[in-house]
Amino acid sequence: MKRLGILYPPCGAEFEYYRYGEQLGADVRINLMGVRIHGGDDEHAPEHLSRTGELDNLALSARVLRHLDPDAVVWACTSGSFVDGLAHARAQTASLADILGCPATSTSLAFVAALRHLGIDSVSVLASYPEATTSRFFTLLEDCGIRTHAWQCLDIDSGPAAAELDREAAAAACRDLEIPDGAALLIPDTAIPTMHWIDPLEHQLRCTVLTANQVSLWDTARLAGIQPTGGLPGRLFSS
Repeated sequence: MKRLGILYPPCGAEFEYYRYGEQLGADVRINLMGVRIHGGDDEHAPEHLSRTGELDNLALSARVLRHLDPDAVVWACTSGSFVDGLAHARAQTASLADILGCPATSTSLAFVAALRHLGIDSVSVLASYPEATTSRFFTLLEDCGIRTHAWQCLDIDSGPAAAELDREAAAAACRDLEIPDGAALLIPDTAIPTMHWIDPLEHQLRCTVLTANQVSLWDTARLAGIQPTGGLPGRLFSS
């Protein structure tokens, strides 16, 4: 049996890890552990995200998860992993790996791993966050050699509010984005349930679509040595 550890800031999309994680194989178990978030209704502000992503804050949840002996773990929060830059994102995963004794990733680093796996180095971004927060995601991508071609910020202040975004509104926003040939569309917020959007959006936009919970699950499975058996959405899982 393989156990995947998911460190997640509670907001409303937790079910995706269970629903789609079960499709990784009959012997896969999902262990989701909540992480304390800061900022309340303004939690997407950079200063609050920095507190949420502090190593000591993540360690509180990781030390509980350790008793379940995960084979790989993900800090499943895009903004809480990119907000203080690439070096801090790497420090987060190094700390988690040390506490848990297994490979670790984060959603931000999983986006980078997925893009490299697919051979894509140009993206357009539909971000739920305010612009001041979104710009920090672009910085991390740039530091990893990935160019952001176009973007749209929805200026949503918190994860629970972002979880209310529906596919029709997202699809309408995507139609206003320029996505060059060979580029991918990124939707970088684990608060938004997006897994059921991916196939329709890839068909509509004729491009690769990568979403936060999708890449988080894919990268954690990869680190645990799991080969998906099919049925999971998007070009990423079928590649």
